[in-house]
Amino acid sequence: MSWRKEQSRAERGYHHGNLKEALLQAALGLIAEKGPGGFTFADAARMAGVSPAAPYRHFRDRDELLSSIAQRGFEQFEAELAAAWDDGRPDTNSAFQRVGKAYLAFARREPAYYSAMFESGVPIDRNPLLMAASERAFNVIRAAAERLVALTPPGVPRPPALMMALHIWSMAHGIASLFSRGDGARRKLPMAPEELLEAGVLIYLRGLGFPAGSSEPKAPEPKPAGPWGAPRP
Repeated sequence: MSWRKEQSRAERGYHHGNLKEALLQAALGLIAEKGPGGFTFADAARMAGVSPAAPYRHFRDRDELLSSIAQRGFEQFEAELAAAWDDGRPDTNSAFQRVGKAYLAFARREPAYYSAMFESGVPIDRNPLLMAASERAFNVIRAAAERLVALTPPGVPRPPALMMALHIWSMAHGIASLFSRGDGARRKLPMAPEELLEAGVLIYLRGLGFPAGSSEPKAPEPKPAGPWGAPRP
């Protein structure tokens, strides 16, 4: 039998309606079951029901497959954080609390995506699309931090917004990784992870000089109008 006949038969065997999506879903299932480091490229192909050679049509290697999953995860993550932030409406504090809850909710609901995003070990700077998606998600937290910085009480030095964003992200990520991933072996808490994050952020903001329950700065009240609508001195 000629090589061309073998190749033709193999190509028919590799046929799949949407191979790329099937591989992504197969890898997600394997991440959920074994973690991002617990399976091979061939395992993903087997789970998708295709030949071990078929994934190379869409992905250079296993790292590129994981990178694509992480990118998709960050895109969903950004959308959910941005919806929770809602440009700081109706006020910065309540919107910021929603962002924290959305962060933990995503980690709890999408543990496979979250693992691919933060635990796969794939170098993020080697994939421009992945890096851009990651930055967009982080920028939601940074935008919220910038609004918080604007609420700095008079006489209190304003902290750098990027520093605040990194600190608060680290706190949210730590709580998500330790307590919000649905792992029964994790340490039990006497409170919900959302309450723990809220308390941690409150203590952090107090340490920076923010009073408890700080609110939006009020616009100055307009002065009574004088003749012809001109403001009185």
